[in-house]
Amino acid sequence: MRYSFRQLEVFLAAAHFDNISRAAEHLAMSQSAASGALKELEQQFDVQLFDRVGKRLQINELGRVLRPQAEALLEQARALEQALAQHSQIGQIKVGATLTIGNYLAVGIVARYMAEQPAARVSLEVANTESIAAKVLDFELDIGLIEGEYHHPDLDILPWRDDELAVFCSPNHPLAGKQRISDADLLAQKWILRESGSGTRQAFERAFHGLLPQLTIALELQHTEAIKRAVEADLGIGCLSAITLEEAVRHQRLVKLELPEKDFRRHFYFVLHKQKYRSAGIQRWLELCQQS
Repeated sequence: MRYSFRQLEVFLAAAHFDNISRAAEHLAMSQSAASGALKELEQQFDVQLFDRVGKRLQINELGRVLRPQAEALLEQARALEQALAQHSQIGQIKVGATLTIGNYLAVGIVARYMAEQPAARVSLEVANTESIAAKVLDFELDIGLIEGEYHHPDLDILPWRDDELAVFCSPNHPLAGKQRISDADLLAQKWILRESGSGTRQAFERAFHGLLPQLTIALELQHTEAIKRAVEADLGIGCLSAITLEEAVRHQRLVKLELPEKDFRRHFYFVLHKQKYRSAGIQRWLELCQQS
């Protein structure tokens, strides 16, 4: 074999950081050792994987083509090493989840995964759909759980489960006791919504596509709980996944509004890189999600 796993690690770290010094620091190497490993890799095959602009490395077209293959190869090597060391094929997994999924569904799945494999380490990152998809695309996450539609030629977007949004207000709001709510009623309200780029906002805009230009959006917040607290304080009405409202509705802190003419249905999805090696840990995570 004319290349080493260490050379591939340096190549991938340099592609991620666009800087050999930061790549070396990330790999706990000296800068000279990292530079030497990358130079040897390129010289061995008489190729150039980066364009050098001062101290900055910019991955070129050949580097971009080879990067997913290098990622997959190293992932398989790590999985084999883990299996040999732990006598097990399930280990560390890096998961990204959007806010609704991360706060209300993913923690239970993490608990089941770790109960099955006590030595396993799970990293759970919570962000919006665009951020999670971008990190899966850049191999920073093994798998993403997203609540918005997303399309990219290098990503597999797989359906997971159904979900539904709900419009809600405080118990003291004038709409709380109204039997039939018209579009005029909705247009007269101040709205408190998730930020653009979130799956919840995407589904809301699809359901309200005919009314969007006329809606008054008073606040855009990144956190589900912040939106619920703002609605409880009568700052406006909101729209979130129905699963995030169950406890507050049960304790009568919030009231769901019935809007049968609006289609609030949506789907949750798995997002994985097409070139990502599907380790035993990833496969087991998918199975646990399907069972949840």
